Amino acid sequence: MSRKNLAGWHPSCDHVGTASDVTNTGHGSANSNLVRLIHMAKYKLEYIWLDGYEPVPNLRGKTQIKEFDAFPTLEQLPLWGFDGSSTRQAEGRSSDCVLKPVAVYPDSTRKHGVLVMCEVMMPDGTPHPSNSRATILDDPGVWFGFEQEYFLYRDGIPLGFPKNGFPYPQGEYYTGVGYRNVGEIAREIVEEHLDLCLDAGINHEGINAEVAKGQWEFQVFGKGSKNAADQMWVARYLLLRLCEKYEVDVVWHCKPLGKDVDWNGSGMHSNFSTTHMREVGGKEYFEALMAAFDKYKNEHIAVYGPDNHLRLTGLHETQSIDKFNYGVANRGASVRVPHSFVNNGYKGYLEDRRPNSQADPYKIAGRILQTIATVPTK
Repeated sequence: MSRKNLAGWHPSCDHVGTASDVTNTGHGSANSNLVRLIHMAKYKLEYIWLDGYEPVPNLRGKTQIKEFDAFPTLEQLPLWGFDGSSTRQAEGRSSDCVLKPVAVYPDSTRKHGVLVMCEVMMPDGTPHPSNSRATILDDPGVWFGFEQEYFLYRDGIPLGFPKNGFPYPQGEYYTGVGYRNVGEIAREIVEEHLDLCLDAGINHEGINAEVAKGQWEFQVFGKGSKNAADQMWVARYLLLRLCEKYEVDVVWHCKPLGKDVDWNGSGMHSNFSTTHMREVGGKEYFEALMAAFDKYKNEHIAVYGPDNHLRLTGLHETQSIDKFNYGVANRGASVRVPHSFVNNGYKGYLEDRRPNSQADPYKIAGRILQTIATVPTK
């Protein structure tokens, strides 16, 4: 969408055709247009975006109704405005912000439901300062797999925790089964969330109970940094919306139980590979890549989520926040190197274990690509 078109945008310009719009250019044309209009359905478009809260944006959403003769394509979806002064994205005296659709998914929870992931734009067509998607590097040859950990809370404590104190120590909860380990509703929630994501066409790759009581994980894979991050944000949205009916909160914070207790924090381990890593690789390139990740470790930490110093302590399967290392199958390293990577001639994917559960996947993917781009491939 050009800046000119964005600058001329106004809510009153979002027009949907009706029978009165049929031009009388001949009976055949008029009749075919009437047939098309008669068969058009009203779609519920849920526009989703990230607000301006810091250090972590919140997901926002609102619905508009539009008529289409089939599930709408991205190109058919209109721009839409909102009050940025209510989302920390504008001041009241100049509050208009613009939602630009960038990805579209079916919503199986609604008849004719559509989930529309959006970027926030200024009225002149430039990306809003809070828009972390617009300027990141992107390449369909770069593949990302995000592992999203989170806690489910009710009444201020994780599901399964007693009102006072703690449940029995962690050890049996990871991938656990049975009421003692997972309680009565957590699995129902994560299974339903899995189905909602699959219905939406999100490349959801799996679920499991995590190390702490009330902690879970799901995984999303995508090709291209923007595509992968779009899917993760929509998956987060679906989980938040689903938990409304269970009167349960999703807690994304990386260390909700605090630093001084023997309970794991939450991460969003980020698996990544480029075409070069998968097809060429080699030990020399790998070592140069890891040297670059060490060089830019502070820049990575800066976008890997708030309060990460509480999580990256060198304990609970983490490396200290001020250090960088890598190791084969080492879950206490900054970057875990799979056995398959080494056995395949240093080709394949790597896992950056430093991003935390509250981090913005757009920023994670963008920073990883920035660092990779500094390493020559010849």
